[in-house]
Amino acid sequence: MLNEIKNAQVVSKPSVFLSFSNIKYEILKILEQNHFVDKAEKRGRGDKKTIEVFLKYNGKEPSISGFKKVSRPSQKIYLPAKKIRSSRGTLGIVIVSTPKGVMTGREARKKNLGGEVIAEVW
Repeated sequence: MLNEIKNAQVVSKPSVFLSFSNIKYEILKILEQNHFVDKAEKRGRGDKKTIEVFLKYNGKEPSISGFKKVSRPSQKIYLPAKKIRSSRGTLGIVIVSTPKGVMTGREARKKNLGGEVIAEVW
């Protein structure tokens, strides 16, 4: 999903359609709250559900300058709340899947929740 967004931003597309899943939608809502994308909307019904992501630019530069996928299907990375660090100082965010839902690393530390580190976005 992050690769599709990054590739669409490289060619300056205004929006991109992604296949729907709840985890993708939650991650996109976090990216929207942290001003990495303009808006994420659900489209369609049943098996044909998609997410339309409206991309955000700073002038002609994409708002997402980079990302790093931390957990993979073959190697899940779990951290306690005290070991979740920030990404690139204050420029980026860490996305963490906790027992209370998907949230940023900063929110997880405040709520003292550990979990699976999904990705870093800056």
